[in-house]
Amino acid sequence: MGRLGERVAIVTGGAGDIGSAVARALAAEGASVVIADVRNPEGTDLAADLGGPARFVHLDATSEDDWQRALADTERELGPVSVLANIAGIIDWGPMEEQSPASFRRVVDVNLTGAWLGMRAVAPSLRRAGSGVIVNMSSLAGLTAYAGLGAYAASKWGLRGLTKAAALELAPDGVRVCSVHPGAIRTRMTAGFGDAYTAGQPIPRLGEPDEVARMVLFTSSTRPSRRAVSSSWTAASWPGPRPS
Repeated sequence: MGRLGERVAIVTGGAGDIGSAVARALAAEGASVVIADVRNPEGTDLAADLGGPARFVHLDATSEDDWQRALADTERELGPVSVLANIAGIIDWGPMEEQSPASFRRVVDVNLTGAWLGMRAVAPSLRRAGSGVIVNMSSLAGLTAYAGLGAYAASKWGLRGLTKAAALELAPDGVRVCSVHPGAIRTRMTAGFGDAYTAGQPIPRLGEPDEVARMVLFTSSTRPSRRAVSSSWTAASWPGPRPS
């Protein structure tokens, strides 16, 4: 049955280059995969190619209504969600003084607020599943910064912090929340990347979507018990009042 047999996974941005690689990797290990994206033709074709229990749902990650519909359809057809992979993301190039406020807000809305909406919507389903994993696609830009990518870097730094906060909140329920931080990956979105974005990497080349997918698969595969996760919670690990 593979490492993810009998588990249900939602992959946002599932019709994109990294998202589709993640969907294929999870499906190959036995997960029932829901491809969630605004690109209907590509998502529908990928679901048909994967076959079996794979589904496509139209999802604008910034829409709370879309999240509720996608979750309801997934639970009705496949059951509670065990894995949420927040892969959906966009980028906009240009110096800070040339980027419009609307463009800045759009990047943050998709990359950060969209992931927050997804975690907020899916958390109850993960609890019903008994355990689960959320994998947020951050970036090397969430650890450092790139000139001309201010909005993107801000969104990915924010996603890193959001991931840490969500991990603390959901750990007592047996839900792990992780972020993945790839460098420059060969996708349609990074077609304009030059050598400046890879020269500082330990391996100075563009990565491939399949390489990122393997990390998401690894992160999604281990399933710690609820007892093991809960027993690791201590008052010292929480910076404020412990949730009831």
